Order: sequence, then structure tokens, then C-alpha cells
Amino acid sequence: MKIGYARVSTAGQDLDSQRQLLVEQGCEKVYVEKVTGTSTAPREALTDMTENVRTGDTIYITKIDRLARSIIDLNNLVSDLIEKGVSVVFIKDNMTFEAGNANSSMNTLMFNILASFAQFERDLIVERTTEGREKAKANGKHMGRPASSSKKDMQKAIDLYYEKDEKGLSVADICRMTGVKKATFYTKLKQVQGDS
Repeated sequence: MKIGYARVSTAGQDLDSQRQLLVEQGCEKVYVEKVTGTSTAPREALTDMTENVRTGDTIYITKIDRLARSIIDLNNLVSDLIEKGVSVVFIKDNMTFEAGNANSSMNTLMFNILASFAQFERDLIVERTTEGREKAKANGKHMGRPASSSKKDMQKAIDLYYEKDEKGLSVADICRMTGVKKATFYTKLKQVQGDS
């Protein structure tokens, strides 16, 4: 049986081109997932595929880095599949690892070189992201989610809280009126009460 595996790293990326290429190769079943990171641990479709393949199956993957970006993970995955009697084809890399066949030394060398480049590329992305984050912090840029409420709205919510009994308001009413989230409100209230 011909089986395909497609993966993208982010929700914004498109799986259609990978899926189409796998179908063109004659894949009867295609495992698909949107998962980022170097580890193969959180990849449920990959786990499902490796558990369900049978001797004589062939797995098609568009490129080496779609299977894994760690040299160790790539080697382990391909070795485990070949031991199960499953062949692995990397379409765009023009590489095939056949079960039950002594794969050429040149094929293994090219596989390790391409795997090294995939891991190197991933490491560069992590480095650049970290550098960018540190530079932004050094320039006083806020990292993370923007505040859910303005200072003005928060102050209005706190003021209404202290007047709530005379106005007959509940915390839910105050949050609805000001647009401040309850959890944010209680955190700020605790700060205000701690300061006084």
C-alpha cells in the first residue's frame, strides 16, 4: 500500500500542495498534521501512521524536513520503518530507502547531509527568533499578548467596584460595563488592595 505523510509547521501554511503531490504518487491514504517543533513526540498523525503501516507498504513524504528536523529522529524513524519492512520515499529529495535492500552508501550519506541541513535550518530559525525577541525587549517593546483592557477601563472598573453597593452592581455587571475580563479585574483588585 502507498501511504503519504504531510506536515506543515504553522496554521498559516498550506497542506494542499503536499497532499496533491502525494496523491499524484498514488498514495491511497495520506496522514496530515499541522505541528511545529523539532520533536516528533507531539505528532499524533506520525505516530498513528508508524503504528499502522505493514510489511510491504511504502511511505511517501514530499521532503526530508517534513518528516523530522532532527538528524537523530530522522535516522530513528527511517531505520524503524525499514526494520518493519516498510520502504520510505522522499519525493523532492529523490531518495528511496527500500526495506529488505542494502541501501547504497551514497544514499545514506546524502540522507544524512540533507538531514543535517534540515536541522541546521531549524536551529537558525530558533537563534534568529531568540535574538529578535531579546532585541525587542532591549528596545522596550512588550512581548506577549497585548493588555486586554486599557488603564482607563481598568480604573473605571476599580472605581465602580468601590461604589458597587450603593449602585447595586455585581462584579459581573462591572466587567460587562467596562469590558474588563473578570480574571484581569481580580488580579488588579488584589494589587490595589495590597498597595493600600
